[in-house]
Amino acid sequence: MSFSSKTKNELSRIQMENNCCILAELAALIRMSGSVQISGLGRVNLKFTTENAAIARRIFTLLKLLYNVNTEVMVRKNKQLKKNNNYLIIVGNSNDAEKILIETGVLKKDNKQQYVINYGIIKKLINNRCCKRAYIRGAFLGGGSISNPEKTYHLEFVTHSQQHSIDLSKLINSFGLNSKIVLRKESYVVYLKEGEQIVDLLNIMEAHSALLKLEDIRILKEVRNNVNRIVNCETANLEKTINASLRQIHNIEYIDKIIGIDNLPENLVDIARLRLLHRDASLKELGMMLTPSIGKSGVNHRLRKLEEIAEQLRERRK
Repeated sequence: MSFSSKTKNELSRIQMENNCCILAELAALIRMSGSVQISGLGRVNLKFTTENAAIARRIFTLLKLLYNVNTEVMVRKNKQLKKNNNYLIIVGNSNDAEKILIETGVLKKDNKQQYVINYGIIKKLINNRCCKRAYIRGAFLGGGSISNPEKTYHLEFVTHSQQHSIDLSKLINSFGLNSKIVLRKESYVVYLKEGEQIVDLLNIMEAHSALLKLEDIRILKEVRNNVNRIVNCETANLEKTINASLRQIHNIEYIDKIIGIDNLPENLVDIARLRLLHRDASLKELGMMLTPSIGKSGVNHRLRKLEEIAEQLRERRK
């Protein structure tokens, strides 16, 4: 089971007591996974579609708790690609469907007293902080997904309405987050990319098990990245030291071949002999071997002087 499905199953088991929160979550589910059919004589039907059995039970429970309506539940087998079940929850009674859609703010009447779809989130649904959290939870259950955190950090809500995507993004950002919207084909996607913000949103939706799992993975990835960074840094420094040592030895051997290192100034002779004897030693270690000992910069200065002499000798032989 994917991380997204596990998160939705956890959210579907959350107990709700306040009617205001039930209404907010149901409103979000209608906007994300519901469809409204307005037929002749003003008859209205409401239908939910989901592939997740836990979400289907959740929708059925919310409708019973708040409206005690009769619903028809159907299960169909998908015939294309994935052979998952497809669950349909239908509120067939027109009066019940109309009442639900009006109270959730999905339907409203225009100046001609005809029903029109309201694509935004009405304010009375999200007056309380608990209702805001319930609405976001319903939106995630209806049209959200979260990537496997071991691969990448990404959480998104897919909606077909631009107005709803804007309102949903504002609602999420009212908790101090920074969700963004992108147009993907004909859908508007509200998304979060940063691991820390996804953790905060899981906390807002009360998906605490998913939150802990994601935090464990984040810590493990952070430790692994830090170790890799240190190893890469040390490897680069070691490679740099070895290359410098090889170049210094090559210069000293060239000087010895052309003029003999005994003809160099005394301080350069000492460092040249030490370098030939201790090819893997660092500058600091070479400095400690001299009498009197000198610092790393002093050793580096003498080796650079040897390099200049080698270069001058090469120029003369051209």
